[in-house]
Amino acid sequence: MTKYCSSLNNESRRHFLKVAAGVTAGFAFSGSLGTFVPNAVASGIKGKTIETGIAYPLSTGFDPMTSSGASPFAANLHIFEGLVDLHPATREPYLALAAKEPEQIDDTTWRVTLREGATFHDGKPVTVEDVVYSYNRIMDPANKSLFVMFIDFVESVKAVDDKTVEFKLKYPFALFAKRLTIVKIVPKHVIEEVGQSKFDAHPIGSGPYKFVSAVKDDKIVFEAYEPYNGKYPALVEKMSWFLLSDAAARVTAQESKRTQAMESVPYLDIPRLKAKKQTVKSVQSFGLLFLMFNCEKAPFDNPKVRQALHYGLDRQKLVDFVFDGNAEASTCYVQSTHPDYMKATTQYEYNPEKAAALLKEAGLTELKFELLSTDHDWVKECAPLILESWNKIPGVKVTLQHLQSGAFYANNVDVGSFSVGIAPGDPSVFGDDLDLLLSWWYRGDVWPKRRFRWNNTPEFAKLQGFLDGAVRAANHEEARKLWKEAFDLIAAEVPLYPIVHRKLPSAWDESKLEGYQPLATTGVSFLGVSRK
Repeated sequence: MTKYCSSLNNESRRHFLKVAAGVTAGFAFSGSLGTFVPNAVASGIKGKTIETGIAYPLSTGFDPMTSSGASPFAANLHIFEGLVDLHPATREPYLALAAKEPEQIDDTTWRVTLREGATFHDGKPVTVEDVVYSYNRIMDPANKSLFVMFIDFVESVKAVDDKTVEFKLKYPFALFAKRLTIVKIVPKHVIEEVGQSKFDAHPIGSGPYKFVSAVKDDKIVFEAYEPYNGKYPALVEKMSWFLLSDAAARVTAQESKRTQAMESVPYLDIPRLKAKKQTVKSVQSFGLLFLMFNCEKAPFDNPKVRQALHYGLDRQKLVDFVFDGNAEASTCYVQSTHPDYMKATTQYEYNPEKAAALLKEAGLTELKFELLSTDHDWVKECAPLILESWNKIPGVKVTLQHLQSGAFYANNVDVGSFSVGIAPGDPSVFGDDLDLLLSWWYRGDVWPKRRFRWNNTPEFAKLQGFLDGAVRAANHEEARKLWKEAFDLIAAEVPLYPIVHRKLPSAWDESKLEGYQPLATTGVSFLGVSRK
């Protein structure tokens, strides 16, 4: 038991929290992509249904051009395919709609051949026209896709013949093949017929499972797409994903065997589920709780104020008390287990005296503001302890408001009315190379311009130089030096910065599921999973 909680049992800790509370950079694949074999794994559907408990609500639709919510993104891993995909558990790339490994023609030209016999869920074939369309709609600035920052090295995409697509790059980019995982291929004919809004609500892809229905705060329903001929065919006839944002409801569903798997096990409930003969494993993740400031609003436009609140935050107490040791206090933008982790020069060890001194240097004798927090269960447990730390700093008075994720962003962050916010995030669902992880929050307009509003600063421009230089670097070591500069700049300026990187505990019933693996990202995956 930790030093902060050694005298408390799980029930007393749970009571306190309840009362207090009221999402490797390498330069090539380490081997070849997973070999494509038509009808690779299928041995017939075993059993009928998989049921699972999902922690995150439906905060967005399903169109992979715009969908960023944890639950629809996880659903899309079963509904859609890219040319190349990442296995959700192993994080290894494999051929999806691509029939063979991408062919490099020259430094800035690549070609990809499509898999024979691939069809969308309406029975129409997947064509090169669909591939070109899928990339162009993400690259079109008018569509304001969140994902354009991940493929901004692409100059153009065109059809060579009826089975081959050609990519022209703006500059050599050694991670090209792996970045093909970002763009999911959508049916041009469907979107042009029904419109983006209807497609967003009722997606049609080429993956192993067809979308059936989704009801907010209830469930997402899938059924097997039997004509699918890719690497991971459906092994059950149907899936029902119950949207159980309430942690107690997820645990109860798993205990009662209403579900066979659940994500985001509450840390204090791990022993309870193990006692019920459920398999529970925690996997260290990039997934974090971040602290974000409105950098256009005084006094949070002053980095000393932002630094003060980081120094005044007892991260280790959060790790020990809320996470029961299943997290690590941030010492860098990425977790310490990441292959390219480099400890940041600025370290925010708990130091309320330094926090007070920095506020004084910023010319403040008092600081009053409201902390906005998303209402995810584990975030709600963190918030009171954060307030407890800050309210101990002389002259600081902080209040708290919990908001559903949609309202947190749409009504507060995106309109610029907020001052300080905490929320979870995990772009590692898309991949784990440093450029991707850094680009999610620090490139493009969505976060630096419209959310934490830091894009007009000289420091932001300097950061872009580091990131641009790293992706154009001649070798990995040169790139690492530039990424270290980026880590240090972000850690010093902290417009948005991790508080902790957590481990993700998943639970499943091994007597009911075969082939299930826990994820180091939010969500669940049933690719290659069957019922016993």
